[in-house]
Parts: sequence; structure tokens; C-alpha cells
Amino acid sequence: MGVRTRQVSVFGLGYVGSVTAACFAHLGHSVIGVDVNPAKVEMLEAGQSPIVEVGLGDLIAEGRQACHLHATTDTTSAVCETDLSFVCVGTPSQRNGKLDLWHVEQVCREIGQGIAKKGSSHVVVLRSTVLPGTTKSLALPVLEQSSGKCAGVDFDLCYNPEFMREGTAVEDFFHPPYTVLGAELPEQLGLLRDLYQWSPTSIWETSLADAEMIKYMSNAFHAVKVGFANEMGTLAKHLGVDTQMVTKVFLSDTKLNISHRYLSPGFAFGGSCLPKDIRALQYRAKELDLRLPLLESVLLSNSEHIARGVDLVLRTGKRKVGLLGLSFKAGTDDLRESPHVLLVKRLLGEGCQIRIWDPQVSLGQLVGSNRQFIEQVIPHIGSLLSPDLREVVETAEVVVIGTHSVETEKLNGNLRPEQIVVDLVSLEKSQRINTTAVCEGICW
Repeated sequence: MGVRTRQVSVFGLGYVGSVTAACFAHLGHSVIGVDVNPAKVEMLEAGQSPIVEVGLGDLIAEGRQACHLHATTDTTSAVCETDLSFVCVGTPSQRNGKLDLWHVEQVCREIGQGIAKKGSSHVVVLRSTVLPGTTKSLALPVLEQSSGKCAGVDFDLCYNPEFMREGTAVEDFFHPPYTVLGAELPEQLGLLRDLYQWSPTSIWETSLADAEMIKYMSNAFHAVKVGFANEMGTLAKHLGVDTQMVTKVFLSDTKLNISHRYLSPGFAFGGSCLPKDIRALQYRAKELDLRLPLLESVLLSNSEHIARGVDLVLRTGKRKVGLLGLSFKAGTDDLRESPHVLLVKRLLGEGCQIRIWDPQVSLGQLVGSNRQFIEQVIPHIGSLLSPDLREVVETAEVVVIGTHSVETEKLNGNLRPEQIVVDLVSLEKSQRINTTAVCEGICW
């Protein structure tokens, strides 16, 4: 396939390790599988798969026949004979939910002992699922201590999460949603980058912690999707609805339902739809004597996020606040259940002086339920609104960005060094405030 072959060792011959080893061997690399269990090693040496996984048996047999795949219990020789070592051991939960990292620590210690005997550099790549910070706080010091060598000088440490599903793991290896390569410095990714030249999908290079977090974010969202689908199906059944038809139509929408939208961290949701729709589902479920914990927690989670925004402003110790954006969404004047309105109400209750700029919101033009909502929540909202961005910014000690509509260049020109900027919408790095003012985001 035009890929430069490497010598690779894979520690742990469970689901992730066995598939990783066999697939890299299929790509032409020389792979050594390592496991403390002699039975797994013997099976792989005999050309048999240690696990049941579609297509894996054929790949292992092929790898053994081509002499691209071997297995051993000798960790030191595996390290000394290879360029890269993948750590694919399990990280099970303890009874209290904490990760058991004993296997990761033990393997890193053994790899370090192997590195100590090498005269050349080595690359250690964690694939085991670990919480952000673990590779740097656990794997790195263990490797340095056991090898007597220095990370970034004598060996490199990377994190390469896997996105393989049992039952389709081989297919997922060769066609992943994306490939993530994590390291503290880009130059430490040289061999790993070379190893993934074949990848047909996008390759992202990140920090170690970013790579670790991407794996957790993916899995958590998958769990939310399963729980969401199950609760919707349960409710549909009790309402006499054709669950399969509803799901089929729902999944046909690739514009909103199955997309990147709503998945970028920012401020809480609001508007005339989501909050009331969630409440209506909760109420109907209670009438049917159904407990739907996921749906029950959605508004609680949303309220907690608003509270975090309030706390972020109050922790500055300042009381003069300029809020940029009041409607629940940029490009609209809809204030109904806007989290920014609730933010203002809470801050007013804490004694803050607030001025608000929102080019889409004009009190004289608000009508119907939109006007009724704001008059009930903040009757004197008119006295807080200003059409002049410069005036709102200049009179504030804390500037709160609550909309993507604000032009950062114009804002930068009006900010002073002593002001504090609170970003609730998680502006892209290229759009963030570039002044001497202190800036903090709610999700960054």
C-alpha cells in the first residue's frame, strides 16, 4: 500500500490489542503481540484468534503465514525488537466507579525496563481508555522511573484512542470515524503519523489530554443516544405510537438530527421549544407512571449550566456587568426562556448593575408571548437595554459575551486592560478576544 513498514509491539491481546496487532500486520508491518496469558500467546502463534471477532481469525492466520505477526510473553524482547509499543490493556471500574489503572501502570513499568536496555529511541502509545491527564501523570513518570531515561529525549509518549465496536472491530479499524494522535509536541508524533499514512479518514493531531478526552466524549454521547432512543421508544409504546416509523423518519434527517449541530459546548439552551417540549414529555411520562431518568435530568443539567454562568460572573468580584446578547439564539429576538434572561435575573438579584446590548432585540417591537414572557420575568428590562455597543462595554467592569453576533474586532477596540471578559458561547480560538483584558470561557 506504499506504507513504510515498522516494527510494532502490542501489549494486551484482548479485543483492542488483538485487532490492533492483526490489522497492523495486514498492512505489512512486523508485529509482536504481548500478553501475560500464555494461552493467548499460544493461540496467536498457532494462527488462531484469542477472541471471537468477525474477520479477525482470517487476518491472524494471514499474518502468521506471511511472518508479519508473532506473539510472546517476553516484554523486554518485544520492546527491544520494535520501534513502537501500543498499550492496549484493560482499565476496568472499581466498585466505587474509579478506574483501575493497575494494568496500565504494570505494562508501562515493563516497557520502561525494556527501553532501559535499548540503544535507540522508542515510542510508547497508549490505546487503553484513560481519563484526561492519565498518560502524563501516570504513564510518563512510570516509564521514566523504570527506564532511567527522559521522555521527549530518549523515548516519546503518545495517545491514540480507538473507536472500534465489538462485532465490527476490524471494519472500524480500517474505516474509523477519524484518527486521533495525541502528544505534547508535534515532533513526537513522527513514527505514529507515519504508521497511519494509510488512514482513509481525517487525522487529528492534539495534546495528550485532548486525545484522552475525545474518547470519553464519544463514548458518553453514544451512551446518551442509546438512553435517549430507549426512553423515546418506551414513551412512544405507551402512547400507542409506531416507534419504528417515528425512528425511521427521525433518522432520515441528516441536516439537524444526525450532524455536528448542538454538539459544540457553549451556554445553556432556551427558546420556545426545547424547554417546554422536555417538560411536556416529563409530565406525560409521569401520567403514564413511567420513569425516564435521562429526560428528567436534561432540564436539571441545563439549569446547572446557567448557574455556572452566574458563578463565573460573580467570582470576578465585580458588579458592573455588560451583557452582549439577550435572545436565546443569535439572529433572533426571541427572549422566551432565554438562558441569558435568566442569567440577568439572577445577577440582578445578586446586586449587579447590568447594561445589555442585542442588535436583534427592540422592546418596542416585541409582541405576543415573547413580550409577555420578558415582562413577567424582568418587567424593567427596557431600562437595561442599549443599542450602543460601545456604551455598554465602556460602562462595564465585566463584559459577558452571550452571542456570536458581536464583532470581536469592534469589541477589541473598546475593551480596557482592567476589564474582565466572560465568554458564554465558546468562541472559536480565531475569534476570541485579543487584548490585554482578562478573558475566560464557560467551557474553555
